[in-house]
Amino acid sequence: MENVLNAFALITDPYTLGVMLLASLFGLFVGAIPGLTATMATALLIPFTFFMDPVPAIAAIVATVATAIFAGDIPGALLRIPGTPASAAYCDETYAMTKKGLAERALGIALVTSIIGGLTGSIVLSMSAPVLAEFAIQFSSYEYFWLACLGLSCAVIISTGSTLKGFVSLLIGLFIATIGIDGTAGHPRFTFGSVELMGGISFIPAMIGMFAISEVLRYVASNRTVIEVPQQPVGSVFKGLGAILYKYKINIFRGSSIGAVVGILPGAGADIAAWITYAISKKRSKEREKFGTGHPEGLVDAGAANNASLAGAWVPAIVFGIPGDSITAIVIGVLYMKGMNPGPMVFIERPELIYAVFIAFFMANLALLPLGYGAIKLSRQILKIPRNVLMPVILVFCMVGAFAINNTVFGITVMLVLGVIAYLMEENGYPVAPAILGIVLGGMIEDNFMASMIKADGNFLEFFSRPIAATLGVVTIVLWITPLLVMLFKKKSNQPE
Repeated sequence: MENVLNAFALITDPYTLGVMLLASLFGLFVGAIPGLTATMATALLIPFTFFMDPVPAIAAIVATVATAIFAGDIPGALLRIPGTPASAAYCDETYAMTKKGLAERALGIALVTSIIGGLTGSIVLSMSAPVLAEFAIQFSSYEYFWLACLGLSCAVIISTGSTLKGFVSLLIGLFIATIGIDGTAGHPRFTFGSVELMGGISFIPAMIGMFAISEVLRYVASNRTVIEVPQQPVGSVFKGLGAILYKYKINIFRGSSIGAVVGILPGAGADIAAWITYAISKKRSKEREKFGTGHPEGLVDAGAANNASLAGAWVPAIVFGIPGDSITAIVIGVLYMKGMNPGPMVFIERPELIYAVFIAFFMANLALLPLGYGAIKLSRQILKIPRNVLMPVILVFCMVGAFAINNTVFGITVMLVLGVIAYLMEENGYPVAPAILGIVLGGMIEDNFMASMIKADGNFLEFFSRPIAATLGVVTIVLWITPLLVMLFKKKSNQPE
């Protein structure tokens, strides 16, 4: 108890609180700009943490990330341009709500579910870190292969319209993921002699291009100058929100739980948590046909999951020094720099600092309510800006975001090319979301498959040799076979006797 009180005194220091407030505002700003991810916000913050004590430094990162993940929903809802990869899973859903005149309701749902998910993840982090990290550490390449396959299955499930077109879109994403140097053989693939392509296609420029540039092209191809959205009265951010949250209370609990668990798995992160929970929400929904038309159910699930995964990712980072995502990979460096070497001994040697991190998560998520509300009210003005003014500004931000990844013009080229491809896909009824997930998970599935095949000496049955891997494998295969069996059953039942 003494350690908890000491931690509370450290975190409520006026200097620490001031740092968290500034970091939260910084996170809102960065997250709302397409291409500038929560990871980039963390990276930009690191030079400032050099001059801080351990608790303010870690608290600043926690506050930045919590607000940045939510802020990514704002351009996604208003402009169909996700600010962060975690917002991409339900971007079409929130934008459809905006076109119905429900922009503030969509963002209100995203805000409140993000806070609930964040608080749930914080509880998981503070109460169950050692136990859950021990489970996650058991994952080998076999488990990660099946987990990635499960994620790819989700891509087809969440796609609107034709399942076949969703599958084709997924294959396009997987093809893009194969461009570059083969990690196993070291052989260049589809590079056509280009040195830049040897490094592969970076996910961020790809995401910006396929969402943002395609939207810019769609504007150019149309004659619209202002987005046609009915205006809502002031104060509508939380109007009717209680009824929605009560109706989907099971979804909030499910999304928060899945998000926290996925966050614990090293390398998964908020974006994969959002994709998986959105897919599960659609699969289990009684109103599946409404998904993609501005239905809040999937948004409730995924909104809770992405913030819950943030705290979950700190479990393996703090207990074992294994980063749960790219953000905690940066955090581990800061922990070492501040003398808080990750591992079980940190709970014994510096317990008050660890408890301070836990408290920082709770405070950052609670502070998101007033700060997020203010951001939503300000962002509403974006819809009043004529598109012929707004689109060039968006294009400039997109170019800056794509360039900033590796400080090369090649990122802008990738963004533009994939933007054109995404535009052509959508004009012909092919959803973009499965292609995006194919790019995200393509490398993960290939690397873990090759590593597993080398370990198993080519014996595929070894993929089912471990209990967790076998469970994931069976679930994935059942998910693949079920649509085929349903299709065959329908075909047989339609045949005349």
